[in-house]
Amino acid sequence: MVKLSVIVPFFNVQTYAPDTLRSLRANARADFEFILVDDCSSDGTPELLERAVRELPGAVLVRHEKNGGLATARNTGLDAASGEYLTFLDGDDWLAPGYFAELLSFIEELGVDFVRADHVQCSGRARSVHRVPQGRRGVVLDPRDAILPADRSTSVDYAYAWAGMYHRRLLDDGLLHFKHGLRTAEDRPWIWRLHREARTFAVAGLLGVFYRRGVASSLTQIGDVRQLDFIHAFDQVIEETARDADADRLLPKAVRTYCAIISHQLGTIERFEPAVAKTLRSMSAAAMKRMPQDILKDALNSMDYERAARLRRVRRRTAGAEVSA
Repeated sequence: MVKLSVIVPFFNVQTYAPDTLRSLRANARADFEFILVDDCSSDGTPELLERAVRELPGAVLVRHEKNGGLATARNTGLDAASGEYLTFLDGDDWLAPGYFAELLSFIEELGVDFVRADHVQCSGRARSVHRVPQGRRGVVLDPRDAILPADRSTSVDYAYAWAGMYHRRLLDDGLLHFKHGLRTAEDRPWIWRLHREARTFAVAGLLGVFYRRGVASSLTQIGDVRQLDFIHAFDQVIEETARDADADRLLPKAVRTYCAIISHQLGTIERFEPAVAKTLRSMSAAAMKRMPQDILKDALNSMDYERAARLRRVRRRTAGAEVSA
């Protein structure tokens, strides 16, 4: 029986994939499978993956005929997975030797639905440790309780799917798939759904995932229209949270986070193409209009002046344009 399924999407990462694949070999075990999803790469990545299937124990290669993005590639891997537990890695990141075995022992010992883990962010030669924003480690926790408070960074703000491990019952309950076609922020509605609907989780004080930041091909570095998918991702967070039995308690956190992300994107608007920048402004204003207005007002009043002013300016300009029209 397969104990752990590791889902690894790849797209045009021939420079980094060798490090990723070597780290998977250093984590291989007889009861582990590695589902390598080639999301229609056009560089040398497919050849590297073909070789990996021959050299990496438990490796399975799945190819997309059309590029679908990270969310869709992960879903392909989930559909092919047969393990009792599941986890993810991105095709340009890497692992410490034996990391998956350690994390698996942790989740099995506690018997929780999922675990979250710290990671090391790598920017060039610089390294920095990023920790799950939850102080209690190694104990069983209620995921719903970890969403709040609204005015602090919490577990739902640490949205990296690869920073953890998940029991198969979550997949069977429909909680592990991503929204098809999202090109960025795909982890956001996913992590919120996990925390609203799973029963138990824990935080492991393990460092074993190395996240490569600043990759030129990453969508976080490309100022095109695909970046605006964060709007669709957070709309999903708001819509699903609004239907929750605890909506009154949870929505302020969702709205505040959404506003903070919009303000961040507007604050770096110069990296976008002019037409995309214009669309970002109009989509941001429309998103704020869709939010519960009383909660939005409270969120803006609780933010620092610079971020709140940026959002209010976009709202005023759009409102003025509507009146002129």
